[in-house]
Amino acid sequence: MTSSVHQAREALGARLRELRRDAGLSGRALAGLAGWHESLVSKIETGDRSPTEAQIRAYCVHTGNEDQLPDLIATLRNVQEAYREWRKVLGTGTKRRQHEAVKLAEQSQLMRIFQPSIIPGILQTAEYAGAVLRRYIDFYRVPDDLDEGVSKRLERQQLLYRGKHRFHILIAEQALQTTVGGDSVMIGQLDRLLAVIGLPRVLLGIVPARAELPMQITNFVIFDERMALVEAVTAELTVTQPREIALYGRVFETLAGQSVTGDAARALIRRALEDRSR
Repeated sequence: MTSSVHQAREALGARLRELRRDAGLSGRALAGLAGWHESLVSKIETGDRSPTEAQIRAYCVHTGNEDQLPDLIATLRNVQEAYREWRKVLGTGTKRRQHEAVKLAEQSQLMRIFQPSIIPGILQTAEYAGAVLRRYIDFYRVPDDLDEGVSKRLERQQLLYRGKHRFHILIAEQALQTTVGGDSVMIGQLDRLLAVIGLPRVLLGIVPARAELPMQITNFVIFDERMALVEAVTAELTVTQPREIALYGRVFETLAGQSVTGDAARALIRRALEDRSR
């Protein structure tokens, strides 16, 4: 979990602690009124555990602060949105998450994308996207809406050709080698990358395999300067703290400085195509 999510939990816990103290209640007294184990109060107020809406309601009721309930509930939901487990994000299938991705892209003028192992969604062919989303559906055991998910993912690619959107996309050389869907799918995908180089709204860089990385890095997307999305195995993280976004920006600039573009990028892609064609 990112530090910004934990800090948000701590801030919410501190507000609840103030309500309790202002009401003259000890942690043990509040736990007794609410029917909780007394350790729960400490965990909530230190941010070690996220409260439920029912627990926040109990805080407000037992401290006489029912008028603050709507604001506290809204704060809790914002914290929960910052750390979203994939089982919840994909609970109804892949289409909804792809629709959210389209909206985020539409609202951004500059997207900075880094992918260390596969081709980013906004550059994927239909066949490649289908193979990737099939993995998500099978791995997370979510409803099978593959065709709808692929359709939404391809819809986002229209932004490469219209509007004032700009894209700086970095992929590690490994992404050219990672097999997704078999050789025929990979050949089509690598051809697609060659076609993308030179698009006026897109700067595509490839970080060579021998480049020295600044640290171990997962994939992330930075939307202007307002937000970064980071994908982990269990959850999607939304980073909104300006100092954390700035750190992702620094990592991106470091990777960009090590990447190759233009003809040098084409050479790496053609080498991967030749390997597949054999």
